[in-house]
Amino acid sequence: MSTFADSSDRHQLIRALLDDYIEMYAARDERLTERFSDNFSGYTGGGDFLVKDRQAWQAITRQDFAQVPCRIRIEMLDVCLQDISPEVVVTTAFFHIHLPIADHVLSNEVARLVLMFRLEGEQWKIVHSGISIPYHLVQDGEVYPLAGLLERNKALEALVAERTEALHASEALYRSLAEDTQDVLWRTDSRLLVTYISPSDERLRGFKAHEVLGHHAFEMFTEAGVAQVKALMHQSQQDRTAGNPDQFASFEVQHRCKDGRLIWGEVLSRPELDAQGAIVGYHGITREITRRKLLEDQVRQLAFYDPLTQLANRRLLDDRLGQALAAGKRTGSFGALMFLDLDNFKPLNDVHGHAVGDLLLVEVASRLRACVRQVDTVSRFGGDEFVVLVGELTADPAQSKQQARALADKIRLKLAEPYRLTVVHDDAPAKLVEHHCSASIGLAVFNGAHTAQDEVLKAADAAMYQAKEAGRNSVCLVMLG
Repeated sequence: MSTFADSSDRHQLIRALLDDYIEMYAARDERLTERFSDNFSGYTGGGDFLVKDRQAWQAITRQDFAQVPCRIRIEMLDVCLQDISPEVVVTTAFFHIHLPIADHVLSNEVARLVLMFRLEGEQWKIVHSGISIPYHLVQDGEVYPLAGLLERNKALEALVAERTEALHASEALYRSLAEDTQDVLWRTDSRLLVTYISPSDERLRGFKAHEVLGHHAFEMFTEAGVAQVKALMHQSQQDRTAGNPDQFASFEVQHRCKDGRLIWGEVLSRPELDAQGAIVGYHGITREITRRKLLEDQVRQLAFYDPLTQLANRRLLDDRLGQALAAGKRTGSFGALMFLDLDNFKPLNDVHGHAVGDLLLVEVASRLRACVRQVDTVSRFGGDEFVVLVGELTADPAQSKQQARALADKIRLKLAEPYRLTVVHDDAPAKLVEHHCSASIGLAVFNGAHTAQDEVLKAADAAMYQAKEAGRNSVCLVMLG
């Protein structure tokens, strides 16, 4: 078999033969019957029998044109051109047929037409035609199943009307639920642009729906919230890459309100996927949890902080010390822990009462916080005892010892400054109480790779008692590890 696929002129000739046929067929041009060869065969679209007579095929074609006399529209989908020999070519076309009727069925089907042309003399004739229409309601005397289509369309229209009514009822119910619930229902496209948000968002954040639609979902959140959501989306992408199916993501994030307030919302979200598994959008529910977060913060405050000074309590100190030891083990750096006991605290309580003593403890806490970095931990250990934890000094023991000692001396001098406490009673004018109070400090410099957690506190506590025995208002240092 020889082919001429590389010849552009030949390709254009074959395509012209097909295009000419399609145009005459769509225009219902009876001159098309003259194109059939005397040696013709073909399959009709509505039947499954082979027609071997040219005149019979011409009659079928005229019947086709009489049944649908108006022009039809051919929506071409794909074409295949084959050059079999210098005298024979074959074309295969796939298309939708749009008849001039309210057709909801046939126009969605893909028809296939195979035409074989043969050069007879100087003219190309059609020697074979096979059209396949995957719809089988053809009645006697029809080429296209028009009667069946009309009946089917009536049934479909009745079904559509019924389902449309049901859909409207469902949408009404959905709107009622969306408008009455306190939770916010929302949907975005794949770019996170908001395509729907329920009216409850106006009650929650103060924004009307038209002020949110079309805007990026990240505009709802604080900067920290945006970073949190981005991290969750990145993790979700990694899970999908690893073959884990998408599940509902639940997270808590701060939301911006129209009046500038910040509120907490619990978001339940899920991606919407197309048939190929690509994300085409997201939908979810947002519920306000501001009051719950406040209660959680209060519970956390009671669990980990001293209620008088707002410093870390012993439980939080133990946790931070464990973290400092673990960090030192990884990096090889030293840390320091100071155990402080106030030297002249009891006389203040005895003379002025516990309320004034509490004022002094609050002032001590403030001075300690001012002396250290934000990453360091200041804790009230109990009574008039305090602990300062400093992590990640250096990996050099001598340099770390020097840094820790300098900080301890700074704290000792700061706590030794006079205290001027303003005492306010409901039934008496305010009174100023001046008190002098120093601190004895036990300082333990440790390395996480060689020191256990309980050793650090014990060593610093013992060093503190040595500082008291040395005359108070002093620092006693011990190196561990």
